[in-house]
Amino acid sequence: MKLHVTLTSPYARIVRATILEHGLQDRIEVVPARTRETCSPYYQLAPSGRVPYLERDDGPGLEETDVICAYLDHISQRAALVRNPADADWHAGRLHALARSLLDGLAVWVREKRRPENERSPTILAHEADRTRRLLDQWEAEIKSPAIRDGFTTTHMTLFVGLDVAARMLGEEALASRPDLADWYAELGQRPSLIATRPPERT
Repeated sequence: MKLHVTLTSPYARIVRATILEHGLQDRIEVVPARTRETCSPYYQLAPSGRVPYLERDDGPGLEETDVICAYLDHISQRAALVRNPADADWHAGRLHALARSLLDGLAVWVREKRRPENERSPTILAHEADRTRRLLDQWEAEIKSPAIRDGFTTTHMTLFVGLDVAARMLGEEALASRPDLADWYAELGQRPSLIATRPPERT
């Protein structure tokens, strides 16, 4: 099997870390995808042009991070990393959605920030920056939840990767006034799968 990624994609990072957590690196080859290029051959494989994309040996390819992670759970011999959303009276699903909201909003902010300066929307930039701050405040209040403190799941990875992006976008402001979140982020950042999948520095 092949996992098509860009090494800077936070969504692809979650899947890459899941592969390592499941010990599937000998079964899945990680290959770079040529995205955002006119007529890229990658689009013949994945018409949406999104990453990550898992090219399977046993059926049609899969895209979308949560779907791919659920498939990796399915083929792994190790404990599942995708929590049932209904666990703990839907608390697991609520927290995962909250982590995805943080990451998805940041992805919009990053894309807008990378546009040429004269094409950027100040309204979008301000909206996503404010959204990020609100969600960071909520996570400071949520981070001691047993569903977050106990175990390790794709929700943990999604939140960690979101915090990683938030720290790049907001600098010290992201965690300086959120000590519980900062401690959790620092602790989880020592996990080998997250260290191994750090994105390269942008030039």
